[in-house]
Amino acid sequence: MKISVIGCGYLGAVHAACMAELGHEVIGVDVDQSKIDALTAAHAPFFEPGLPELLASANASGRLRFTTDIAEVSDADVHFIAVGTPQKKGEYAADLTYVNAAVTALLPHLRDGALVVGKSTVPVGTAARLAELVASAPVSASLAWNPEFLREGFAVKDTLGPDRLVYGVPAGEAGERATAILDEIYEVALSRETPRIITDYATAELVKVSANAFLATKISFINAMAEIAEATGADVTQLADAIGHDNRIGRRFLNSGLGFGGGCLPKDIRAFRARGEELGLGASLAFLGEVDAINLRRRDRMVEITREALGGDVRGKRIAVLGLAFKPDSDDVRDSPSLDVAMRLRAEGATVVATDPEAVETSRRQHPELDYVATAQEAATGADAVLVLTEWKQFRDLMPADLEVAAGRVILDGRNCLDRDRWRAAGWLYRSLGRP
Repeated sequence: MKISVIGCGYLGAVHAACMAELGHEVIGVDVDQSKIDALTAAHAPFFEPGLPELLASANASGRLRFTTDIAEVSDADVHFIAVGTPQKKGEYAADLTYVNAAVTALLPHLRDGALVVGKSTVPVGTAARLAELVASAPVSASLAWNPEFLREGFAVKDTLGPDRLVYGVPAGEAGERATAILDEIYEVALSRETPRIITDYATAELVKVSANAFLATKISFINAMAEIAEATGADVTQLADAIGHDNRIGRRFLNSGLGFGGGCLPKDIRAFRARGEELGLGASLAFLGEVDAINLRRRDRMVEITREALGGDVRGKRIAVLGLAFKPDSDDVRDSPSLDVAMRLRAEGATVVATDPEAVETSRRQHPELDYVATAQEAATGADAVLVLTEWKQFRDLMPADLEVAAGRVILDGRNCLDRDRWRAAGWLYRSLGRP
C-alpha cells in the first residue's frame, strides 16, 4: 500500500521505517528539515536499537523517502498521524496543536477513499472531533484510531511484532472498510495470530492512556512500599519478589527505584487526569495525582540519601553519576529522573561528573553546565560517591575493582540493580532505595 506518516519524531520515524520493511511504499513528512535530511541519509536522529539498519534497508529498497512538503502525500492511500502531544506549558493537559495542524494540513491532499489513521496519544474525545474534520475534506475520506504501544529501546520490535493491535473505527460500512485496510497493512503481524481488538474511537483512545496509567500506578505502588520498607527495615526487592509470584499481580514493573520518566508516562498521566477534570470526573482519576507525587518523591529521596552518605552535605564533593537517559537502551532525557538528580546535586554545590552510553549529547544540549565523560571509570576517578541512576547493562555488570579509581568507597544504587552483598564485601558503603 502507499502510506504517508505525518510527523517523523520518535514514533513516526520508527513507524515509517517499519511499514517500509513490511513492503509498503512509505513517505514520511516533517517540518524539521534537519530531521528529514538525517532520515534521508539513513541516520536516525535519536538512539533506537535496530532503527539505523532498518532505515538503510528501506531507503536502499526505494520503498521509503522523506520530505518537508506535505503535498507529496497526495497519492497515498493511508495517512498515519504520528506527531507529538506534549504537555501544555503551565498546565497538565495535552497540547493538541500539532495533531490539529497535521490533520488540517492533510485535508487538501487527500485522495478519494483515503484513510487517516491516528497513532498519537490523545485525550479521549479527540478522534471523534477529528473524524468530523476529515469528513469536511473535499473528497470522501474517513478516520481510524490505531494507538501505539512502543517501548523505547524496543520500538522496532514492538512495531513489527506488536503484542496487540487496536483499531478504533466508525460504525457501519466505513468501519468495515477501515478495518480491512488496517488488516492489509498489518497482514504479517496478523498472520502470527497477534490479537486484534476492533472498537470505537473513545475506547481505542482510552486503551493507550489507561495502559500508561496502570503501568505508572504499578511503579509508584512499589515505590510507595519502598518508603515504608525504609522506615521499617524491610527489603522492598524481596517484597516485590514475594508479591510478584501472585499471578494476579505479576513481577514486571515492580522494580523499586528512582521512578519513571521520559516523554510518555509523566505527561500522559497528567493529561489523563486533566481530561477527567474536563469531563467532570476528576475524582475518578484523582489517584493519578498521588502516583505522580510518589514518583517525584523518589528523586528527592535519592538526593537525601546522597547527602546522608556524604556526611550531610554535598558541597565541594565530587559525585559520579552513571546514567542520564530516563531508561536504558535510549538517549531520551525528557523528564529523566537521572538527569534531574544530577542537576539537583550540582545546585547544592557538588561537582557532578556524568556519563551514559548514549545520552551524553542529548543531556549536554539541555544542561551544558554538567561535566560529561565517556566512561564509568572516568566519571568515578576521584569521586567521593558513585551514583548508578540508569540501569544500563554496562553499569549493572560493574565490579568493585572497576571503580577503584574512586576517592571514596560509596556507591548509591538508584535502581536496585547491583549486587549489594558483592559491593559491601569489597568494603563499599552501599545504599539504595527501599532496602536496609
